Order: sequence, then C-alpha cells, then structure tokens
Amino acid sequence: MKKILVLALSLFMVTAFSGCSSTSSNDSGGEDGNEKVTLRFAWWGGQPRHDYTTKVIEMYEKENPNVNIEPEFANWDDYWKKLAPQAAANQLPDIIQMDMAYLSQYGEKGQLEDLTPYLEKGTIDTSSIPDNNISGGKIKDQLYGLPAGMNVLSVISNDQLLKEAGIEINSQTWSWEDYEKVALQLQEKLGIYGSNGMHPPDVFFPYYLRTQGERFYKEDGTGLAYTDDQLFVDYFERQLRLINGKASPTPDEQAQIKGMEDDFIVKGATGFTWNWSNQYLAFSQLTEAPLTINLPPEQEKESALFLKPSMLFSIPKSSKVKDEAAKFIDYFVNNIGANKIIKGERGVPVSTEVSDAIKSELNESETKIVEYVESAAQHASQADPPDPIGSAEVMKALKDVSDQILFKQIKPEEGAKKFREQANEILGRNK
Repeated sequence: MKKILVLALSLFMVTAFSGCSSTSSNDSGGEDGNEKVTLRFAWWGGQPRHDYTTKVIEMYEKENPNVNIEPEFANWDDYWKKLAPQAAANQLPDIIQMDMAYLSQYGEKGQLEDLTPYLEKGTIDTSSIPDNNISGGKIKDQLYGLPAGMNVLSVISNDQLLKEAGIEINSQTWSWEDYEKVALQLQEKLGIYGSNGMHPPDVFFPYYLRTQGERFYKEDGTGLAYTDDQLFVDYFERQLRLINGKASPTPDEQAQIKGMEDDFIVKGATGFTWNWSNQYLAFSQLTEAPLTINLPPEQEKESALFLKPSMLFSIPKSSKVKDEAAKFIDYFVNNIGANKIIKGERGVPVSTEVSDAIKSELNESETKIVEYVESAAQHASQADPPDPIGSAEVMKALKDVSDQILFKQIKPEEGAKKFREQANEILGRNK
C-alpha cells in the first residue's frame, strides 16, 4: 500500500537501513535452534506502527532467545529509496514489508523467495487463513509475499465539520456527482477543503475505472486495459473543478503532507480524506474530532470495491536465514498475543482465528475498521492481479502527468494521450 499512509520517521532514520548483512554464529549461515541468528526486518510506517512492531519483536526475541532482530524502518518514500540499492548490492533485509505495487518488480526479477515450500511444510501455518487471503501475494504459481492484513478503500469523514455544514451523506449509494457537490458545499460553507483530492492518482484513478466497469492494467500486464481516454479526461476534469473551487488542495499543497500527523483531516482542514481502511485507526488517534469510515462513491454500481493485501511479508533469495525469517512471519500473522498488540493496524488479520480472537481486545476505532472491511467484503469483486513489471514506472508517469494537469500546464485530453503513450511503451516490454 501505499504512500498516502505514512508518518515521517526522521528521528529514527539514523539507525534505519544500515545495510549490514544477516549473520549467524558461523560463516555458513546455517540455522539450528541453538545458534545465534540475526534477522533484519524492514518496514515502512508511522510512529504507532514502529512502537507496536518493536514490542512484537521483543516478545519474539524473549520466546526465541537465539534470535536477534534488527529493525530497519522509514516513511514510504525513503523506504523504497533505501531498498533499491540494497537489492542491487544483494543485501536485502531478511524480512521485507512488501507492497503490491512492487511485488512483481522484486519477485519476477528473481529477488524474492517463493514462500510456498514454507507453507507446505508448516513453517508458516495457513490452516486458518483462507486461500483468497493468500492468493493476493501470488504471481502465477509463485507466492512472493504473504499478506499481513486485508484492506479496502475508504473515504474517512470529519463528522463534526459535516454537521457544522449541515451535510449528510449516504455512502452506500452516493455518486461521483454527490461527492463533488458535497466537497464544494464544505468549502462554500466552512471555507475548508471538501476532500484531500483523491491523491495519489495511482490508487484512486484505477478505482474510478472500476466504478465504470473498466480496469487499469491488462491481465497479462502488456498494456493499459481501458481503451476510452474520455474516462481519464472525466476523472481529471473533476479534480480540476474541485481545485478551482478551492475544495481540494493543489499538488504543491498536497506535497507538503509528509506524514499522517500533517494530513488535512487531522488539522481540521478537510471534510473527507481518501485512504485505505487500516489508516482510520491512526487518524482517529491523531484527532479528537469524530470520524466515520465511509464507502467510496459508486462502489455498488460495478461491485467496484475489492479486498487488497494492505502489505505483504517477503523473504529475499539472498537471505541466509530463510527458515528463521519464515518462523517470524508465521509468528506475526498467527500469534494471538502478538496480534492483540498489533490490533489490525496492518489491515484486518488474514487469519480468521486471529481476527476472531482479538475482537474483544479492540477499541471502538479498531472495531469500526474490522466491521467496515467485513461489510465491504460482502459487496466486493475480485481484486486485480499484482501490478506487472514496470508498474513503478507507469505510476511515476501517471503522477507526473497528473501534476502537469493539476498545475494547468497541459489539458486533460493532452495528458490522457501522453500517459497512454508512456504507459504502453513501458508495459510493452512485457510482451
């Protein structure tokens, strides 16, 4: 997931991503239950995620005194900037928090281990994990990442601001026109943004396409699936109308948001923020205003919503301690005590046994997330396959074109043509 979801962790960057290789008590890298093993575990996220992950690591180390886990963490942007050179140097961490947008890039280039054997021999127990929850980490017949939790797109509202503006919504049935109207009303009545602007476009434009019965990528990853560029034009014309009406921030205003603590909804500067469902918890912790997690516009029309792995855990081929890495992944997704600390912050647990066991431990906000995901799942359709090789380039091209449009340097029609040419050139390499 993804880049809209993170707090900056600058205070901790001095120790993050040290680049050291995994070690054990001998140079062979062999694993047995008595020798000391060091695991490097890398993740992105904000301060709350860092805090509870550290507690889980400490629990695991106490229960497994031969294991030492070195944490490497950063915000979203810095995380991937650090990971790329580590991959080039064959020094990837032993456990990588992976995103769907990068799974193909790392997996199909031979940098990630197929986790299937670890499931088959029970090192990672999947007896209470539905196959649908596992399949999100597969590319063809290779399991390159085990989902850590499940997510659904959402629109989080500041209910206090909506009440002040005299606005009510029915998120079960509202349309794109309703969303635009409400955003403009919030600006007119309260002088605030109506919405955070559906940023970044690489998350929300594909969702818009799903509401129109279309998809972003072809199934074989060789090009764009949608053929009518008017869909692209319509999407960005709406964004321009909201910016022109001061109901959404400009790209440079959006770029100033470095972490969730700076988000417009936390500052009381917007009525809505588009985000993944698991982000509701952090937002609710960062503001005293009452928040509601709502279904996005027109989700009913084409069963546009889908369950998505919030993130995955991968093991690189370069790791010398793969079995120990797999054991820790198993602990993270299956241990009930650990998940009573995690409380679904990385998405609703993939294990139904764990999900049921922690419900009594959840506070009101955490319970709302679980209930939202369970409710949305009843109307969701099949998720798209993992993003193809080259998707990172495609998403960068989309962001660049989006910025040009929203800065009014080019018109949406020109942007649609420009993006299609760039995307199909990149994805054409997969043929």
